[in-house]
Amino acid sequence: MKYTPSSTQTAPGPTDWFTGTVWIDGLRSPDEQSAVGCAHVRFAPGARTAWHTHPHGQTLYVTDGVGYVGTRAGGTQEIRPGDVVYIEPGEEHWHGATPDRFMAHLAIHEADEQGQPVTWLEHVTDAEYSD
Repeated sequence: MKYTPSSTQTAPGPTDWFTGTVWIDGLRSPDEQSAVGCAHVRFAPGARTAWHTHPHGQTLYVTDGVGYVGTRAGGTQEIRPGDVVYIEPGEEHWHGATPDRFMAHLAIHEADEQGQPVTWLEHVTDAEYSD
């Protein structure tokens, strides 16, 4: 067993990756022991990720509030506390809060052989967000 005490500080979400106000608590980063990474991400109303992909997919577990998850091919799905969303490897997607509610989720993903867990793409437009 490996125990890691809480030592990271809450960090603002980088503007290259997010639109709006987002806060991230990194829980686990991929390392030599495991390629799995996990973060607790909190979105203010209207905040969202940019389009992105994960080489081995991503699991989202909604912990609070109401949000959206969208894909290039499948439109937008509302998500609520307790919902679990699995995004397929390589699937272009985004996720964030609804316009009038906060939303928080655990984001769990696995890094590829080069240590990369995500590929960031362009920002989600207002039209894509409201679709």
